[in-house]
Amino acid sequence: MATLKLPVENGTLEAYSIRNEPLPLPDARAPRAFNRVAYSAAHVVADPLANDDPWLDASIDWERTIAFRDYLWDLGLGVAEAMDTAQRGMGLSWTGAQELIRHSLEAAKGRPDALIASGVGTDHLTPNANLTVDDVIRAYEEQMEFVEKLGGRIILMASRALVVAAKSPADYERVYDRILSQAKEPMILHWLGEMFDPALAGYWGDTDHMAAMDTCVNVINSHAGKVDGVKISLLSAEKEIAMRRRLAPGVKMYTGDDFNYAELIAGDDQGYSHALLGIFDAIAPAASAGLARLGAGDEEGFHEILEPTVPLSRHIFKAPTRFYKTGVVFLAYLNGLQDHFTMIGGQQSARSIVHLAELFRLADEARVLHNPDLAVGRMKRVLALYGVV
Repeated sequence: MATLKLPVENGTLEAYSIRNEPLPLPDARAPRAFNRVAYSAAHVVADPLANDDPWLDASIDWERTIAFRDYLWDLGLGVAEAMDTAQRGMGLSWTGAQELIRHSLEAAKGRPDALIASGVGTDHLTPNANLTVDDVIRAYEEQMEFVEKLGGRIILMASRALVVAAKSPADYERVYDRILSQAKEPMILHWLGEMFDPALAGYWGDTDHMAAMDTCVNVINSHAGKVDGVKISLLSAEKEIAMRRRLAPGVKMYTGDDFNYAELIAGDDQGYSHALLGIFDAIAPAASAGLARLGAGDEEGFHEILEPTVPLSRHIFKAPTRFYKTGVVFLAYLNGLQDHFTMIGGQQSARSIVHLAELFRLADEARVLHNPDLAVGRMKRVLALYGVV
């Protein structure tokens, strides 16, 4: 097995050899019989040769970005488009998101089996003290209209502007009542916790998650016919299960818990979660293989594949959690799904080389390095930039 030098936390280097054979890649042509709905939030591939200002501009390689979505669809996963994994609000503006959504929906038309839903938010508004709840409603309606005109399904994202404009839980209820009541098709709501975006602290009108959950559940159950499901990203299995048990019949819980997804998807005797996860971008073949096992009634096989990926995911999503996109894109680079480790907004610099080295070790443990020799070679290139040769 290939060997390289990897930094450790005390500032020294250790010799590391690949220890595990990669999981076999699922056959892209094989039929899938999942018993869970599974979306992967998908990253965008930057154009590394664009002559722009990397901290300010978002130049995207559209060919490779759409090819990555084809890769997810080939594995039977849905695509959650223009979400935070695509650096929405951290490099990707609403203008860029519109182009991304348009490209992805066009690509999906050529695939009758392609599952896709697109993020709708208010990120073209700049939060300020003069914003009103009506401003937020109009902003949501503008983005909603764009996606619906293209025939797309909607994931209604949390709004930084609403946090600023709302004075009480009633303001959240007013906004969501207005948007849901005019939706053409059932939406997925996304409650993104402050660990993913500090600007969303106090969402639903309360800093206590359980109190905030009361408002969220009331909104959902009052509009159950317009809500396909809700994704919560609070990194708490207990809170997700508590909310899951309160949802109206027919409303899905989509786990956004990148710390505990395996146990939440498997579920218990009172229910289970579907999936809408950023980590599925990084471990798509393992996710596909595990879900296929679960669909065949082999829960033990499901856990055998997915449980080893959980330590990797917890590392990628460790605090500051909002920088998880760096790890997701790094793994795509190691696995040959893109030819460079460059991100829009210069976000490849958001994690240390020690963090990336540990990611490499955990990816080996999880058996998600598709081609270990390729991964070692690419890891060495990155290490060389930090003076490790």
